Amino acid sequence: MNRTTLSLIAGTAALAAVTGFATLNQPGASAPDTGKAAAELPVERTSLVCPSPSTSDLAETSYTSFTPVTKGTGADGAARLTAATGQSADAATGKPTGKATDKAGDKADDKGDKGDKKKAVKPVLTPKAPGTPAVGDTTGGEAPALLGTADGKFAPGWTVQATTEVPAGTGRGLQGVTCTPPDTEFWFPGVSTLADRTDYVHLTNPDDAAAVADIELYGKDGALPTTVGDGITIPAHSSEPVLLSTLTGEKQEDLTVHVNVRSGRVGAAVQALDEKLGGDWLAASTDAAGTQVVPGIPKDATAVRLVAHAPGDADADLKIQLASPSGLITPAGHETLHVKAGMTASVDLGDVTRGEAGSLVLTPTGRSVPVVAAVRVLRGKGADQESAFISATAPVRTRASAADNSAKGTTLSLTAPEGTAQVKVTASAGSGGGTAVSKTYTVKAGTTQDVQLPVPTGLKGTYALTVEPLTDTPVYAARTLTATQDGVPGFTVQTLPDDRGTVAVPEADQDITVLQK
Repeated sequence: MNRTTLSLIAGTAALAAVTGFATLNQPGASAPDTGKAAAELPVERTSLVCPSPSTSDLAETSYTSFTPVTKGTGADGAARLTAATGQSADAATGKPTGKATDKAGDKADDKGDKGDKKKAVKPVLTPKAPGTPAVGDTTGGEAPALLGTADGKFAPGWTVQATTEVPAGTGRGLQGVTCTPPDTEFWFPGVSTLADRTDYVHLTNPDDAAAVADIELYGKDGALPTTVGDGITIPAHSSEPVLLSTLTGEKQEDLTVHVNVRSGRVGAAVQALDEKLGGDWLAASTDAAGTQVVPGIPKDATAVRLVAHAPGDADADLKIQLASPSGLITPAGHETLHVKAGMTASVDLGDVTRGEAGSLVLTPTGRSVPVVAAVRVLRGKGADQESAFISATAPVRTRASAADNSAKGTTLSLTAPEGTAQVKVTASAGSGGGTAVSKTYTVKAGTTQDVQLPVPTGLKGTYALTVEPLTDTPVYAARTLTATQDGVPGFTVQTLPDDRGTVAVPEADQDITVLQK
């Protein structure tokens, strides 16, 4: 027997042994499933963009950054907010590289001269530790948009609030906006091109390459013809405010803006300013869906106007209900709203809350058709009226936070339209000192509660609120800030969608059956 034959026999025997082992140990149909559920781990990096706060020389803006304490994070990390200067920034430090960008997004020549080198951009604020807010401020009408990055222990649930006080002029009052993560699509029902309104959509690009976006307007009869709404270029690390009245010659009270990003990604928000009724920021509506919830309408609202849009090719018929402290009620005379496909519809609900906390719940009367929605809210009377906007939002699944709260002038609304829910609310340590405290609330099915907030012990400065549902029932939340100036009841409302501070990471097990394939 030669050496080749011996090698062939040995190889065959070894293969038979492996195959036999695999066959004998193959899991049967009744074998227990050894696969493990995906682990929920903290996110490691978060990006936010903040629009330029105001064009008024009288404006005073405060920024507040907050990250809730999250289990499972490491000891390292940082969070920073820097100006959107149009410069390419170093991803690790947030400092500019010294290479500016032109309007096409191409890098300009860097001559290397000392006079041409850019100075490091000073951060607006520098958070020191999760669980404690960090604050910064600016004045005047030339403050730039901001680009934010948080990593490590600062990333999970990071939120930044910009609050601006404008004492006089168009849009006077209190304006607030939660800085948003960049994305590729946004819907804003509730904008206007009437003569008294000055509405801008702010597009902010946090990335190293230029972004390209289209802006579409939809009114009561469908899409409006626009002049320069297609192919708007937003250079790298910069922001472009687009005045909506320059896009169309039509004057309509209730419009919906659709921002569609062709290339790259942007952060988007609408600043809606009125000559007589003040103004505020309008956040993007949550994803189009058959059912929408608009939480946190102030109990002393004097007028509420609902605006809805059906983005698809089917009409939507919506049942309008108000989740009050006593349960779901239907506003008399405004039981339903018909929204034609591709069009924007609106209805004036008046003082629908009647002195009680309330949230709007929109549900299909028949076939479910996706819609987006928002409301404009007025407080005050006559010349002392002030306006704010609340967009439909997603529920708080695990956790959400709102920064820049004070001992007075803050209201938190919780809504559980589908069933009774228990909710834990934590007031963080203050930006200047204090000890965090928590309280648990029960929100009955179909109701809205303006809860009596816990206040940090020994509070100094502002604090953050963190909402954590303890049950599986969907909970919606909104926070209202108020500040009266010269008799004008200034206010602003921010919704609290889930912070998505954790991500599911699946675990894998070895499976020897792959040897037989």
